[in-house]
Amino acid sequence: MSDNNDLQKRSSKRVLLLIITSCAIMALIDAALSPEYFIKSAIKLVLFLILPIIILRKQKDITLKDLLKMKRKMMLLPILLGIGVYLLILGAYYIIGPYFDFTNVTVALADNYGVKKENFVPVALYISFANSLLEEFFFRGLAFLTLKKLTTRRFAYLFSSVAFSLYHIAIMSSWFNPFLVLLLIVSLFIAGLLFNWLNEKSNTIYTSWLVHMCANFATNTIGFILFGII
Repeated sequence: MSDNNDLQKRSSKRVLLLIITSCAIMALIDAALSPEYFIKSAIKLVLFLILPIIILRKQKDITLKDLLKMKRKMMLLPILLGIGVYLLILGAYYIIGPYFDFTNVTVALADNYGVKKENFVPVALYISFANSLLEEFFFRGLAFLTLKKLTTRRFAYLFSSVAFSLYHIAIMSSWFNPFLVLLLIVSLFIAGLLFNWLNEKSNTIYTSWLVHMCANFATNTIGFILFGII
């Protein structure tokens, strides 16, 4: 029993170190280096997918097959939630839009990542489908479902949600005024808790991915509006 506890502690420290280090590196890239978007995405692929796969290969309690198993009977709730989230985000934009200046979003995207009206469509497709799955694999597959096996349920819930919300500070800090950034961080923390709950019920990352994807559909719809595409 003692050997098993020691093994779990070492595994949890390894996972925590990877999550914290990867988020810190991505924050540095976003805040200081600001490479082209697809260069940043390639680095993120290594930190959020390849390295976690290496870590998970050493875990016996949870495997890649477990995380990526599709359970169709669990999909109805996240689909309905996803539609609701899409309408909520888009509705919130139309309600608060007249009171805030969102023009800095397109300026920041162009200056920091080279994302412009001309290339926004492929970027939006990548964000909606690939980037959302990548983040769910990292923040829910690794930082929640895996950590829940190695630590405690409460710690995994809180840590993964905090990591998910704080990770986005470096990305969005130059987009909005401090009030909106704080509101978004709180919203992302709550979203992280919801995603964790969905994954806990299904024991797969696909349920949260569907909702995350719909949230990205909404933000990308707003992006199309801000860039004047629609």
